[in-house]
Amino acid sequence: MNQVLVIIPAYNEEKNIVRVVDNLIQHYPQYDYVVINDGSKDHTAAVCREHGYRLIDLPVNLGLAGAFQTGLKYADRMGYPYAIQFDADGQHRPEFIAPMLEEIKKGNDIVIASRFVTEKKPFTMRMVGSHLISFAMRLTTGKRIKDPTSGMRMFDRTMIHEFASNINYGPEPDTISYLMKHGAKVAEVQAAMDERIEGKSYLTFSKSLSYMLRMGISIMLVQLFRKRSVS
Repeated sequence: MNQVLVIIPAYNEEKNIVRVVDNLIQHYPQYDYVVINDGSKDHTAAVCREHGYRLIDLPVNLGLAGAFQTGLKYADRMGYPYAIQFDADGQHRPEFIAPMLEEIKKGNDIVIASRFVTEKKPFTMRMVGSHLISFAMRLTTGKRIKDPTSGMRMFDRTMIHEFASNINYGPEPDTISYLMKHGAKVAEVQAAMDERIEGKSYLTFSKSLSYMLRMGISIMLVQLFRKRSVS
C-alpha cells in the first residue's frame, strides 16, 4: 500500500475515466487510487470493470459529497495517511500531487492545489464569486485562501477520519472554512488545471451563481451554529 490514495468520484464520465486512470497507473504508480462510481447513468462502471480498475460502485447517485465521503471511508478503513480529491473529468493534473504531499508533511491538515498562489485571478463572473468566498473565509477565520473552489485537495490522516465519520462534511469551501475556524492548518500550492476534454460539466452559469451564494451564506451564517464532533 502506498502513502497516498487518489479518490476519483465519477458521475457519467465514461469518455474521460480511462484517460485519467491510465495516466495515474502508467506514470504515477507511487499513488494508489479508487474510482467511486456515483450511480452513473452511462457506462462509467462498465468501463472501469472492463479495464480492471479499483472501483467502488454506488447503486444510486449520492452527489459529490456522498461519493467523496465513500472514498474517505475506504481510505480510513485501509489506513491511508493521506488522501486526495481528484476529478474524473481530466481537469486535475497528477504532477501536482508531489508538491502537495511535501506541503502536507510540513504539518498541515489540508493542502489545496491553487491556481492563484502566484498567478492572478482573471476577471470573470465565476472569479468574482471566488473572490467573495475568499473574503467570507478571511472574515470568519482571519486567513486567506486564494482558490477556495479548487476541488483538488489533500487531507492528512486526522482529516480523513473526521470526514469519514461525519455525514455533514462535504468537500466544499464552507467545510474547509469551518475546519480552519476550529484549528485545522490549511495550505495552498501553485497548480494548473486543464479544461475538460469530453462530456459536459454539470455546473451551468446559474448553478455556479447559486453555488457561490450558497457557499457565502453558509460560511458567514450557517457555520456559526455548527458543532464540531471528532471521534
